[in-house]
Amino acid sequence: MERVTNMKTCVGRKVETVFAMALVCALLLCGNASAASLVALDLAEIVDQTAPSVVEVFTETKQVSGWFQEYVTEGAGSGVVLTEDGYIVTNRHVIDGAATVKVRLNNGRTYPATVTGKDAKTDLAVLKIDAEGLTAAKLADSSKTRAGDFVIAIGNPLGELGGTVTEGIVSALDREITIDGQTMTLLQTSAAVSPGNSGGGLFNLDGELVGVVSAKSSGSGIEGLAFAIPSNTAGEIARELMENGYVAGRPQLGVSVARLTRPGQSTYFDQPGVYVVQAAKENGLRAGDHILQIDGTAIQSTTDISAVLSRHSAGDTVVVELVRGGEQAAVNVTLTEKGPE
Repeated sequence: MERVTNMKTCVGRKVETVFAMALVCALLLCGNASAASLVALDLAEIVDQTAPSVVEVFTETKQVSGWFQEYVTEGAGSGVVLTEDGYIVTNRHVIDGAATVKVRLNNGRTYPATVTGKDAKTDLAVLKIDAEGLTAAKLADSSKTRAGDFVIAIGNPLGELGGTVTEGIVSALDREITIDGQTMTLLQTSAAVSPGNSGGGLFNLDGELVGVVSAKSSGSGIEGLAFAIPSNTAGEIARELMENGYVAGRPQLGVSVARLTRPGQSTYFDQPGVYVVQAAKENGLRAGDHILQIDGTAIQSTTDISAVLSRHSAGDTVVVELVRGGEQAAVNVTLTEKGPE
């Protein structure tokens, strides 16, 4: 028994890498089942600590068919409890457009949820349920996360397997991934995730939340690539959404735009490019303006506009070069604060 105790002390609760799992296998192959079970127990204890902070999210969205008949579609995802009194972080795309949102806790209880705020730039949203005494996740300092760190993902894959646990490592840091026109800096992980895991938790072996699962990419002949919003970003944005309902200071150009990809695509605009469809009267831009550059950056898509705005704050002035009525012009535009969606 002394040998087993020493082995557990050597391995410790904080297993730094996936080699802990290899250690379990090696011990089993060597016939040391007792030592292997002690290492595995640490992982099980971490799941016991973290699973109650992960919830299932269910949505109903009203749609209108081509015959103008209304019908309801259902969706599902995951979320992570931030506070004991019912604030929950999830992905914006999980709840966007939903007419109703419900949350099911790890203990099986289901609550109606309201959307406190959402942010397209980071694909995050905060929900609120009327509950007390919840198990809140402890947020890690994601700046200290390293490639190779062992992690577990907990979520609701396929929208019907709530509480599913998968394991892996942090595959890479600071991956720039573009989703729905928004470029985000994410963690990449080898932990298996599926549709429905979005909004769920990615935890380290201290039982701390290192990321909110955000996206999965897959293709022919490859395994899925999973990504997560770092906990530092998720925590900061969630606090803004809880306090203000939106992210304060986030700039906007004050226009709605459309991108044309080929000549003749529009009756009104004959050249490919990004055009102003609607503009605030006071910002100097007009409907029909063909935007060429903003602050010297060529604009070929809405993603380019978002990239420029990410370098500025509300109140800054940018120079917009455009074509108006066949003539090139430059307009100084003062960025305004983007309010709640």
